[in-house]
Amino acid sequence: MPPPRSFAEFWPHYVLAHRHPLTRAFHFTGTLLAWMLLIAAIARRSGWLVLAALLVPYALAWLSHFFVEHNRPATFDHPLWSWLADQKMVGLMLSGRMGEEVRRCAEKA
Repeated sequence: MPPPRSFAEFWPHYVLAHRHPLTRAFHFTGTLLAWMLLIAAIARRSGWLVLAALLVPYALAWLSHFFVEHNRPATFDHPLWSWLADQKMVGLMLSGRMGEEVRRCAEKA
Protein backbone atom coordinates (compact mmCIF):
# COMPACT_ATOMS: atom_id res chain seq x y z
CA MET A 1 0.00 0.00 0.00
CA PRO A 2 1.48 3.41 -0.95
CA PRO A 3 2.23 5.89 1.82
CA PRO A 4 -0.52 8.42 2.56
CA ARG A 5 -0.24 11.77 0.78
CA SER A 6 -2.75 13.66 2.92
CA PHE A 7 -4.25 13.60 6.39
CA ALA A 8 -7.47 12.21 4.89
CA GLU A 9 -5.51 9.24 3.55
CA PHE A 10 -3.53 8.90 6.78
CA TRP A 11 -6.55 8.86 9.12
CA PRO A 12 -7.87 5.34 8.30
CA HIS A 13 -4.36 3.89 8.73
CA TYR A 14 -4.08 5.66 12.08
CA VAL A 15 -7.47 4.38 13.22
CA LEU A 16 -6.64 0.79 12.27
CA ALA A 17 -3.36 1.04 14.18
CA HIS A 18 -5.48 1.87 17.25
CA ARG A 19 -8.09 -0.91 17.10
CA HIS A 20 -7.59 -2.12 20.65
CA PRO A 21 -9.61 -0.11 23.20
CA LEU A 22 -6.71 -0.22 25.68
CA THR A 23 -4.40 1.41 23.13
CA ARG A 24 -6.95 4.17 22.63
CA ALA A 25 -7.31 4.55 26.41
CA PHE A 26 -3.54 5.03 26.77
CA HIS A 27 -3.61 7.68 24.03
CA PHE A 28 -6.65 9.37 25.56
CA THR A 29 -5.00 9.53 28.98
CA GLY A 30 -1.69 10.73 27.56
CA THR A 31 -3.30 13.43 25.42
CA LEU A 32 -5.43 14.80 28.25
CA LEU A 33 -2.44 14.73 30.60
CA ALA A 34 -0.38 16.59 27.99
CA TRP A 35 -2.95 19.39 27.76
CA MET A 36 -3.21 19.63 31.56
CA LEU A 37 0.57 19.70 31.93
CA LEU A 38 0.86 22.34 29.23
CA ILE A 39 -1.71 24.56 30.94
CA ALA A 40 0.10 24.08 34.26
CA ALA A 41 3.43 24.86 32.55
CA ILE A 42 2.06 28.15 31.24
CA ALA A 43 0.48 29.05 34.57
CA ARG A 44 3.66 28.26 36.50
CA ARG A 45 6.10 29.27 33.76
CA SER A 46 7.79 25.91 34.13
CA GLY A 47 10.02 24.42 31.47
CA TRP A 48 9.98 21.12 33.32
CA LEU A 49 6.22 20.88 32.94
CA VAL A 50 6.53 21.64 29.21
CA LEU A 51 9.02 18.79 28.96
CA ALA A 52 6.63 16.51 30.86
CA ALA A 53 3.80 17.58 28.53
CA LEU A 54 5.89 16.35 25.61
CA LEU A 55 7.24 13.14 27.17
CA VAL A 56 4.26 11.73 29.09
CA PRO A 57 1.87 11.27 26.15
CA TYR A 58 4.53 9.72 23.93
CA ALA A 59 5.61 7.33 26.68
CA LEU A 60 2.04 6.16 27.25
CA ALA A 61 1.27 5.90 23.53
CA TRP A 62 4.44 4.01 22.70
CA LEU A 63 3.94 1.59 25.59
CA SER A 64 0.47 0.81 24.27
CA HIS A 65 1.76 0.19 20.76
CA PHE A 66 4.62 -2.03 21.83
CA PHE A 67 2.79 -4.04 24.53
CA VAL A 68 -0.91 -3.92 23.61
CA GLU A 69 -1.32 -3.29 19.89
CA HIS A 70 2.06 -4.85 18.93
CA ASN A 71 2.67 -2.40 16.11
CA ARG A 72 4.90 0.57 15.30
CA PRO A 73 3.72 4.03 16.42
CA ALA A 74 2.66 6.21 13.48
CA THR A 75 4.60 9.07 15.08
CA PHE A 76 7.81 7.62 13.68
CA ASP A 77 6.72 8.21 10.08
CA HIS A 78 4.19 11.04 10.32
CA PRO A 79 4.69 13.08 13.52
CA LEU A 80 2.40 16.02 12.67
CA TRP A 81 -0.40 13.92 11.25
CA SER A 82 -0.12 11.59 14.26
CA TRP A 83 -0.49 14.52 16.65
CA LEU A 84 -3.52 15.82 14.71
CA ALA A 85 -5.02 12.32 14.56
CA ASP A 86 -4.55 11.92 18.31
CA GLN A 87 -6.52 15.12 18.91
CA LYS A 88 -9.26 13.93 16.54
CA MET A 89 -9.36 10.50 18.20
CA VAL A 90 -9.72 12.05 21.66
CA GLY A 91 -12.56 14.23 20.36
CA LEU A 92 -14.32 11.19 18.92
CA MET A 93 -13.79 9.30 22.17
CA LEU A 94 -15.23 12.18 24.21
CA SER A 95 -18.29 12.21 21.93
CA GLY A 96 -18.64 8.41 22.07
CA ARG A 97 -18.09 7.97 18.31
CA MET A 98 -14.63 6.38 18.14
CA GLY A 99 -15.87 2.78 18.17
CA GLU A 100 -18.07 3.59 15.18
CA GLU A 101 -15.08 5.17 13.40
CA VAL A 102 -12.96 2.03 13.99
CA ARG A 103 -15.73 -0.13 12.50
CA ARG A 104 -16.11 2.22 9.51
CA CYS A 105 -12.37 2.21 8.75
CA ALA A 106 -12.13 -1.58 9.20
CA GLU A 107 -14.97 -2.13 6.72
CA LYS A 108 -13.21 0.01 4.10
CA ALA A 109 -9.82 -1.69 4.58
